Amino acid sequence: MLQTLKNAFLAPDIRKKMFYTLIIVLIYRVGCFVPIPGLNLVDTFGAGGAGSDYDLMSMLSMITGGSLSNGTLFALGIVPFINSFIIMQLLTLVIPKLERLSKEGEEGRKQINQYTRYLAIGLALVQAVGVMLSWRSNITGVFGSNGATDSSSVNSIFTMICIVIILTGGSAMVMWLGERITEYGIGNGTSLIIFIGIVSSLGNSIWLAIFKTIPNQVANGDLTGIWFLMGFILLVILLFLLIVFVDLSERRIPVQYAKQIKGNKMYGGQSTFIPIKVNSSGVMPIIFASSLIMFPQMIMQFVGKTNSFTTFWYKWMGVGGNLYPLFLFLMIIFFAYFYAQIQFNPDDIAKMIQQNGGFIPGIRPGKSTSDHLRKINNRITLFGALFLAFVALIPTYILKIDGFATLGFDNSFSATGLLIVVSVALEFEKSLESQLLVKTNKGFLK
Repeated sequence: MLQTLKNAFLAPDIRKKMFYTLIIVLIYRVGCFVPIPGLNLVDTFGAGGAGSDYDLMSMLSMITGGSLSNGTLFALGIVPFINSFIIMQLLTLVIPKLERLSKEGEEGRKQINQYTRYLAIGLALVQAVGVMLSWRSNITGVFGSNGATDSSSVNSIFTMICIVIILTGGSAMVMWLGERITEYGIGNGTSLIIFIGIVSSLGNSIWLAIFKTIPNQVANGDLTGIWFLMGFILLVILLFLLIVFVDLSERRIPVQYAKQIKGNKMYGGQSTFIPIKVNSSGVMPIIFASSLIMFPQMIMQFVGKTNSFTTFWYKWMGVGGNLYPLFLFLMIIFFAYFYAQIQFNPDDIAKMIQQNGGFIPGIRPGKSTSDHLRKINNRITLFGALFLAFVALIPTYILKIDGFATLGFDNSFSATGLLIVVSVALEFEKSLESQLLVKTNKGFLK
């Protein structure tokens, strides 16, 4: 990794892209500290209570780098765009027009991306209304609380409209910044924005634990905080090694190409392999599952109305509910297979192998090859999905132990966050390596 960064800095073109990415990230982080006018609480959700609601807000705040909990310009972050992307991926499978667009190459993908942006703005608008309603008791000069002086309906409506516009515009700007990174920078912009948000939240929690919570405990003769901090570091290292090991693991299916004589030349006669990664979908199934579960609960909480359905959802299906682990587990398995079907098509690969005179040793060309590839891919996807479910659930509940919770690691850190961080870091390195390879090949051709 360090050698890759060194080589990238020595290349002027890639160095410019890295600095461009850094500037965009800095702009994003500055926006995370710009307060929304009218809010008088530094920590809007700090007194939001406990239970599933608090878990939901903690998770959303972690993804947004603390912007949501601080009531800043980028409070919604990239969440509306993620939800929009999920919905468009699902609609592509059921709406023929979108399916045709997805198969029309670059132009079709551009059109789908445009639809995704429009939907993201719509979702951001809905979520902005919900956030504004949840902040109604913290808005100065409108609702009569916190020393408000003007409670006129005109002033109330104007303030609410301004907050909704600011939140929606902030989310649109985050989406635009992510696209600028993807187009002109290094790596995937959406992934990097989530990466920055999680790292900043975790860094703040570790800082508070080391320089505030633990010194206070030591002053009172309590050394448990030090041991739990060491246990946390050990857990992070073990998870890091496990994630890297699985992320780089792959199943290689051998392919043999028969010799073909065309004119006076002989082609083929080579052996190669088809690499199928154990976790080909990366962290996307977890992001999809978490976002899909959080979205209805977030709308319910923002609206603030309680009925039998919302009570049932909070108790059983929502974040922190009794059936939440099982629900999340099943959703991760579903999205892992869903994403695997999008990325890997056994029928197309089998057809391509047959057209090029290749075959898998011991397997007949055609349908037998596609069935063989599908069987292997399903097994590997199941293992990858179980790994993702383990990482998303088990370590998170370990951090619910009182010692870890006292240090603030239960709400600011999750194994899912670490998985995202590691996956994005590896993706960033691969992006750098690919750009270095392209530059080297261009120099060679010249």
